[in-house]
Amino acid sequence: MYDVIIIGGGVTGCAAAAELAKYQLDVCLVEKESDVCEGTSKANSAIVHAGFDAEPDTLKAKLNVRGNAMIAELSNKLDFAFKNNGAMVLCFEKDRLTDLKKLREKGEKNGVAGLEILSGDEARAREPRLSKEVKYALYAPTSGIVCPFEMTLAFAENAYANGVEFRLSTEVTAIEKISKGWKVTTDKGEILGRYIFNCAGVYADKIAEMANAGGFRITPRKGEYMLMDKDAGETVSHTIFQLPTKMGKGVLVTPTVHGNLLVGPTAEDIDDKENTSTTAGGLAEIRAKSALSVEGLPFGKVITGFTGLRAVGDTNDFIINEGAEGFFNAAGIESPGLTSAPAIAEMLREMLSKKTDLTPKTDHIDTRKGVVHFAELSREEQNALIAKDPTYGNIVCRCETITEGEIRDAINRPLGAVTLDGVKRRTRAGMGRCQAGFCSPKTILLLAEKLGCGIGGVRKTGREEVQKDA
Repeated sequence: MYDVIIIGGGVTGCAAAAELAKYQLDVCLVEKESDVCEGTSKANSAIVHAGFDAEPDTLKAKLNVRGNAMIAELSNKLDFAFKNNGAMVLCFEKDRLTDLKKLREKGEKNGVAGLEILSGDEARAREPRLSKEVKYALYAPTSGIVCPFEMTLAFAENAYANGVEFRLSTEVTAIEKISKGWKVTTDKGEILGRYIFNCAGVYADKIAEMANAGGFRITPRKGEYMLMDKDAGETVSHTIFQLPTKMGKGVLVTPTVHGNLLVGPTAEDIDDKENTSTTAGGLAEIRAKSALSVEGLPFGKVITGFTGLRAVGDTNDFIINEGAEGFFNAAGIESPGLTSAPAIAEMLREMLSKKTDLTPKTDHIDTRKGVVHFAELSREEQNALIAKDPTYGNIVCRCETITEGEIRDAINRPLGAVTLDGVKRRTRAGMGRCQAGFCSPKTILLLAEKLGCGIGGVRKTGREEVQKDA
């Protein structure tokens, strides 16, 4: 019997796993997909929010500000990309200055430092491409950007290195209370645990219902995005938000940590928890609304569009509670969920500590080294790496300068990639302007070699079992 079963391998579940791995506990994480970071955590705005938007005295406010304070140190220790680039909230109407001041006051009540209201000219002095329609801006220096894939994978790999067991491609079908804890039935057998952490994203309400530990509803909120080439990455340096206008809630414009430009999202509540399609209407909305913020956005440099689903609860706040004896919900983790994830993990651990003694490990590993990014190395470092392993001299992805050595590392490392998307999230192979047109054949061959299957058995994504050759 495990001490804790975590259901869900997104950023919340993986952060919780990494937190619990600091203690003498037997922990198992169950994820229905073949990899972690397959749901909301893979398709979002990648923003480390400052914390001015959440209502004071809510979990969103408290955990946002705490998570924001943790990210920089975590990025250094666990080796994932993070940049403290600051954010602006734009106001387009002079009579809305009061609303901008209220937003600043809200942030100050939440404990956000350094908030400042700028005039339109002051904002344009810092961000020259801002629209001339901008009358004021709220500046938040503690806002940042992160790589959500790297962050989730970093938590997962660190948890794995410290003894957490990961059961991937394993779907929970039933949950039953037993005398000493819980029995979790999956499509691959039963798992017993003393406690359960429900971190199942858009399915958290369904998981809670299985345990009679719910009473809440999760609505998937569909958000479409447009991603532009690295040629457009310096259009803005800050993350640019909009104060809602008469046209509705705006969209953001932001650089990414890897040098692209991201625009979006839309917001549409839907019923289908798997609908990640993009639409012509959604992309048109992004173009129209983002143009209010930044002049001359280079839409001719769009290389892809994508859609994420946010897990919106019905309480207007994160749902973090003990829904039943020994069953802890971490549900409704919409924005600012990515920022809040490490703080949510701390909160769950604290709740667990009131149920059972937690003894810190003396041999806990608090650092992790990610996949080497060959293109970011100096020429001397590149040459030394190639001398050690010649596969790093073979460029597979031309757009992002990703080498065979990086792809092999992504496949062979702990919790290694088993799909094309898994390789992409670990290395960025396939994320460039050709969108995997050049690098896919070689990546497929490398995956087939590792998995022991024919190339027809290699999947782009999904949880189907690979059929090995006879």
